[in-house]
Amino acid sequence: MKKLVALVLLSAYLRIGAADLPKSGLAQVDSALQAGEADRALSLLSGAPNSSEAHLLRCRIYFSEQRWDEAVNECEAAVRLDSQNAQNHLWLARALGEKADAVSFVSAFNLAKRARAEFEQAASLDPRDGEALTDLGEFYSSAPGVVGGGNDKAQGLVMRLEKIDPSRAHILQARIAFSNKDYGAAEREFKLATTTSAHPAFPWMALASFYRKRERWDDMQSAVESGYRAAQHDRGAGVALYNGATVLIKGKRNLALAAKMLEEYLANFPKSEEAPAFQAHTQLARVKAQLGDKDGARQEKAAALSLAHDFKPAMGLSF
Repeated sequence: MKKLVALVLLSAYLRIGAADLPKSGLAQVDSALQAGEADRALSLLSGAPNSSEAHLLRCRIYFSEQRWDEAVNECEAAVRLDSQNAQNHLWLARALGEKADAVSFVSAFNLAKRARAEFEQAASLDPRDGEALTDLGEFYSSAPGVVGGGNDKAQGLVMRLEKIDPSRAHILQARIAFSNKDYGAAEREFKLATTTSAHPAFPWMALASFYRKRERWDDMQSAVESGYRAAQHDRGAGVALYNGATVLIKGKRNLALAAKMLEEYLANFPKSEEAPAFQAHTQLARVKAQLGDKDGARQEKAAALSLAHDFKPAMGLSF
């Protein structure tokens, strides 16, 4: 009897261990993804079982590498295997939206309609997910009515966001105002977001982006500098440094500060798939080349490709 009990317990232990192994492996994949190690993340997934979680991770990795077709295919597989997971729908919507920006008008029309439906499904499945509500609101405020956009729909999400994340609500309200060409109201809402966020560096960079679009260069730089100072006191604000550097690069202003922020993000802050390390290295390579540091630019390109060997924007750099 004791041997039988021992065998039963051993069998149960092995079953539990087998169930835990895939989860442990997928956690390693996610860690590699957050670190910007796209090649390693894909390699770790090579032996993963056919599951919704594995397909979603592949989708997110391909998304970070701007491989939109592959990202869409993987997220579609994730949705097929688990249609009740809000994250599956959210990432499929994001991939469809990015793909829509890269194809012909006719194809973009159909992709945008699909993206809207997926954003709506994600927000329906998880009504308190601030990211899903924000993405849906941004779609509504930027997309034409023919594909389901509309500022009236976006406005309906503001009150829901206010109960979850007031800063996100202000930023969405700002985007609605910008879409309506009410630039004064947009500026006020972006500024309110900086006072209501637990991570004010992010809304500061959003305000800076607004100023860039309005060609208010001095205000843009001032907002970036405010965001930079806020990030020095917030370990979770590394992505904001990346965002601020991107604003300066697009605005062709203070590239030295842009390089400094990218270097600090890469050296001193936790990495995130929101600002993949290989993308940061690629941005830094371009900036260093513009600043005349060709050797440094080559080193940054090599660093990017060591993490994601077929990342096309890095592959296309020549100095």
